[in-house]
Amino acid sequence: MQSNTEEKSSMLAVYVDKPGGPEQLHLQTVPRPQPKHGEVLIRVHATALNRADLLQRRGLYPAPPGESEILGLEAAGIITSLGPGVKKSWRPGDQVMALLCGGGYAEFVAVPEELLMPVPKHLTLVQAAAVPEAWLTAYQLLHFIARVKQGETVLIHAGASGVGTAAIQLVRLAQAVPIITAGSPEKLKMADKLGAAAGFNYKEEDFSERVLQHTEGRGVDVILDCIGGACWERNVRSLAMDGRWVLYGMLGGKTAEGDLLGKLLFKRGHLLSSLLRSRSLQYKAELVRSFTEQVLPHFLTSGESLRPVIDSVFNLEAIAEAHRHMEANRNIGKIVIKMDSQ
Repeated sequence: MQSNTEEKSSMLAVYVDKPGGPEQLHLQTVPRPQPKHGEVLIRVHATALNRADLLQRRGLYPAPPGESEILGLEAAGIITSLGPGVKKSWRPGDQVMALLCGGGYAEFVAVPEELLMPVPKHLTLVQAAAVPEAWLTAYQLLHFIARVKQGETVLIHAGASGVGTAAIQLVRLAQAVPIITAGSPEKLKMADKLGAAAGFNYKEEDFSERVLQHTEGRGVDVILDCIGGACWERNVRSLAMDGRWVLYGMLGGKTAEGDLLGKLLFKRGHLLSSLLRSRSLQYKAELVRSFTEQVLPHFLTSGESLRPVIDSVFNLEAIAEAHRHMEANRNIGKIVIKMDSQ
């Protein structure tokens, strides 16, 4: 039996036995992190899945040097203690959500205070867990990378994913026009409910033809692309002159065969790319600050308010099942993991 002291110095976390499938995920008792200078300790109520978690589990996306090797890039919970040197007005008991470099699949996580956001009062902690990674990624791609402008048209691939459902709403907030691709009628219906101006089933039709029809031959100003190689030619065809193609994932492969450069040059297209996890603390802090000021006030309960889309909620002990659910590509919105002890 654990002593009271041992219980206070340990926690449950998900570990990967060895790179591989979901069966390699298991719960383990590990030392509880202690907040360093400028950090706060959060008792995690819920975290959420990201594609990066699946890659890391398979050994393809290791944690940045010096960061926790525990999976999980976001969390929502309650501050339990403050490390030395915390400058902002955070207090134990505050409900917060946080962007992480790792460590979210655990009962506690230590986070630099710059990466904390207050939980909007109308969101539960389960809902809040679905916000940080997806919404900050979408906000970064649209505003820090693509510099989207009012009235522009934005093509969002995987429009029913966590990032996709956030991006649709953020594009509308920017008074631009979101159109999406997705792989099922149910996903297209969700995108429509969120305000997508049009949606195309990439499994049943050439989305580039539909994009050109929808834009009367002009093409789109911005593409948010998590697919990569498999659809590069249709992306370039969909792009307006001087358009921005933002690559942030490669679910469809890393290689692009054919005349990519020539066709992109003909369109005077801008090929941009971005990752978030490997960014500096300073960059992430500025992103969190901007998002907190510009977007968080719009998470309300009525009218044109923003909302995280949650597909399903699993308990921590069912983490392998949650990973299988994401790998089957069945989810519409975020898959949330709730701590069993909460």
